[in-house]
Amino acid sequence: MREITARQISAAVRELCMKANYTLTGDLCRAMDGALAGETSPLGREVLGDLIENRKAARECNLPICQDTGLAVVFAELGQEVHITGGTLQSAVDAGVAAGYLEGYLRCSVVADPLRRKNTGDNTPAILHVTLVEGDRLTLTVAPKGAGSENMSVQSMLSPSASREDVCDFVVDAVRAAGSKPCPPVIVGVGLGGDFELCALLSKRALCRSLDEPHPDPYYREMEEGLLRRINALGIGPQGFGGSTTALGVHILAAPTHIACLPAAVSLGCHVTRHQSATL
Repeated sequence: MREITARQISAAVRELCMKANYTLTGDLCRAMDGALAGETSPLGREVLGDLIENRKAARECNLPICQDTGLAVVFAELGQEVHITGGTLQSAVDAGVAAGYLEGYLRCSVVADPLRRKNTGDNTPAILHVTLVEGDRLTLTVAPKGAGSENMSVQSMLSPSASREDVCDFVVDAVRAAGSKPCPPVIVGVGLGGDFELCALLSKRALCRSLDEPHPDPYYREMEEGLLRRINALGIGPQGFGGSTTALGVHILAAPTHIACLPAAVSLGCHVTRHQSATL
């Protein structure tokens, strides 16, 4: 059994909150640079150029890439041989989020109640998803999620007789309906299977997969590639000004499901689909 203190977890989460909001992952930077080179619309190229300059300035000045620094979504892969001391995992994560957002001058956007909308003042509580894994390590991924893209999330309980083409139509229709609101170019996370809540979680997790990593299953890899072509053919373009770059990637996560179900969910990540990870 290996001990990890709540203080260590809080310190890691604090750093990840700031790093995620200041610096995009390398795969997303490369995808944006590649999109600029291949964009067919002059206005689209101009917009992409501005987004890239904004990204560089944020990194150099330690400033948020976007003014909406997001709801702190944290994925924790907790080894079964880990014992957390000095507090609970949730309290440790929340302490780290509070420190990261206050000390990093990040906008606090969480209200304590969905109807009585008083700001909590420190961007807590975080949304924490825990997966038990083998080993004695704790891997934390902080994925701040802004409201512009989050509000465009879509879920449907499709007929179990729905074809692959029907599922693809559902995904493309979701992006078409979202238009410019999620601040494209977007990352499209697709969850398939499981049940109602697992399907939505899969779509959110899918946003954290590297754009450099093709799907390991050729069936879904081909589906992702076809969806990306169809979505970019919509012509929504960077920030909705038109062009050939509406999405930078489509990521699908699938899970076993009931014989009478076919849950499908789409989570959209904006052009700053932020996530950073660390292992303790």
